[in-house]
Amino acid sequence: MPKSRHRNEAANQFVAEAPVAFVSGESGEPHYFGHRERLRERFLLGGTEAMPDYELLELALCTAIPRRDVKPLAKALLSRFGTFADAIAAPRERLLEVKGIGDAAVTHLKVIHAAALRLSKTKVLHRPALSAWSALIDYCTAAMARSPHEEFRVLFLDRKNALIADEVQGQGTVDHTPVYPREILKRALELSASAIILVHNHPSGDPTPSRADIEMTREIVAAAKALRIAVHDHLVVGRGGIASFKALGIM
Repeated sequence: MPKSRHRNEAANQFVAEAPVAFVSGESGEPHYFGHRERLRERFLLGGTEAMPDYELLELALCTAIPRRDVKPLAKALLSRFGTFADAIAAPRERLLEVKGIGDAAVTHLKVIHAAALRLSKTKVLHRPALSAWSALIDYCTAAMARSPHEEFRVLFLDRKNALIADEVQGQGTVDHTPVYPREILKRALELSASAIILVHNHPSGDPTPSRADIEMTREIVAAAKALRIAVHDHLVVGRGGIASFKALGIM
C-alpha cells in the first residue's frame, strides 16, 4: 500500500473516532482551543485575581496536556484537594491517583509549586527576618502547611537577623519528628549564626503547641543560651494558621 494512502486512511480513522464534542465549526479545531485563548486573555488582563481556581488550574494544565479538554481534570483536582494551592502542593503519588492525570501534568504542577516556594523564599532570604515577619510567615506556610508529614526546620540568622540559611533538620511521621538539639546548635556554629527561629508543622491542621513541643523548645533554648545563640521564636504551622511561642508567652 502506498505510504500516502496509508496516512490518509489513518487520518480518516482518527477523525471518525474523535468525539464530536471536540470539534467546533468548519475549521475542525477542538472546541476548547477558543476557550483556552479566552482564558489566556483574561489572565493577561487581570491576572490571578480575575480567575477562579479551576480556570487557573486549566491554564496550568494546558501546557502539559495540549490536545485535550482539561476543564474536567481541573475540576477533578479541586474536588479532590480543595484549592489551587492545595492541588499543586499535593504529593506526587496522590496527584497520580486522579483519573486522567499523568507524569507530564504532575511534573508541570510540581514545577509551579517549586517556583512559588522559590519566589516566597526570595522575599526573606538575606533580609532582616524580624522586619520581614509577614513574608517569613507566608514562606513558612507555603513550605510546610500542606505537608502530609511532620518536618522540623531551622532558620539561621546572622548578627543583623538576616536569614542566611533555611534547613530542614528532621522529617517524621504524621505526628512526630525526631529533633536533636545538639545537631541544631552544631549547625548554627558551622554557619556562624547568631540567632535561630524554629519552625515545624502539624499535619493535623491545628497549630496548637503540644507538651512535647514545649519541652523540646525549652531544651533547645537552654542549650543555645549557653552558646550565646538567641532563639527568637518557635513557629508551629498548620492549615488553621501559625502559632508563635513568643506570642503565646511560652518562651
